[in-house]
Amino acid sequence: MPGLEFKVIGDDGDEIEWDGEAFGELLVRGPWVTMEYFNSPAANEADFEGSWLRTGDIVTVDTDGYIEIVDRADDVIKSGGEWISSQELENAIMAHDDVSEAAVIGVPHERWQERPVAMVVAPEGTDRDKLSEELREMLREEYPKWWIPDGFEFIDEIPKTATGKFSKKDLRELYEGEESELLEEDAPADAAPEGED
Repeated sequence: MPGLEFKVIGDDGDEIEWDGEAFGELLVRGPWVTMEYFNSPAANEADFEGSWLRTGDIVTVDTDGYIEIVDRADDVIKSGGEWISSQELENAIMAHDDVSEAAVIGVPHERWQERPVAMVVAPEGTDRDKLSEELREMLREEYPKWWIPDGFEFIDEIPKTATGKFSKKDLRELYEGEESELLEEDAPADAAPEGED
């Protein structure tokens, strides 16, 4: 877009490679992008880096400079030094015929920082153990091992925001106290990228 500059920064604050694989947060600036919020110093500190506006979007950039939004900064899962797109996993899980809805959240983990857990809505009478294994196998064909959720929790309904989006905040609050039991048991020993053990 003419006049609009962008950069994508990783966790370390450095710009990511334009390889279509590295994740980072999108920052923008330009003549029509605000440089600060009125009378909101805390928001300014959180959302601006100098003249750059932090969008809150997690993106990849391909070698031609095309941007793909893969998640929101609040929802991306950081595990073993890698970023995992909750939205990408949700779309893959919801492609299964026996899944009505699915939301993936990051749950705190002592060793890996966070691990993904999938909250799944399935029709009544579904064999949950069988479906969990089918989902694991399906995801293993498409994603690295550290992307595979450590657990598939079956719930009646995914909480939604006023605009109809999945409320990850509510899901995290619902399952806040369960990480030690669920994840210490279920996180595989190799639930991180190669060389991160």
